[in-house]
Amino acid sequence: MIRSLLDRLRLRLACESGSATVEFVIAVPVILSVVFSGFESGMLLSRKVLLDRALDMTVRELRLSQIENPTPDLVREHICARNTWVKDCLNVLRLELAPIATTGTWALPTAAPECINRAAEINPPDAFTLGAENELMLVRVCVVVDPLFPRLGLGLYLPKDPSGGVRLISTSAFVNEPRRTNPES
Repeated sequence: MIRSLLDRLRLRLACESGSATVEFVIAVPVILSVVFSGFESGMLLSRKVLLDRALDMTVRELRLSQIENPTPDLVREHICARNTWVKDCLNVLRLELAPIATTGTWALPTAAPECINRAAEINPPDAFTLGAENELMLVRVCVVVDPLFPRLGLGLYLPKDPSGGVRLISTSAFVNEPRRTNPES
């Protein structure tokens, strides 16, 4: 009786039916993780490129004084109007506009730009200084977006803020053009 049980067990272990299932169970999560990571990185890159483009177009308007009486909210509206891939853009975008000292050290800010903390109820105001004519200005924008797959593939390893969002940072610089006093000249 024990011998017949051992023979049946040996036959069961030698049977190869279902071996493809084991390979499938091992390989599919890895393949899906690679596919979802590729999709996640493509979406984040698209959002970053469109943020850079929106910032560059808005900076051009700032540089040429085409935005009348610029305020942080108005500049934010111009950036968000050109960037439709960031959901709730006006509430997740933080703007920093500051002059760069062109005498001596040409010191740029060393710290990363501050971003909106969606977990906090109150966030500090934007750092916004218009600067004078012919002054070199640095513009930094930080947007917090949610990853598409936060617990899978690339989304699992991205650095996230306390609310689970990923920070996209865009930087630009420009020189304030002299303002024209007579529009016909």
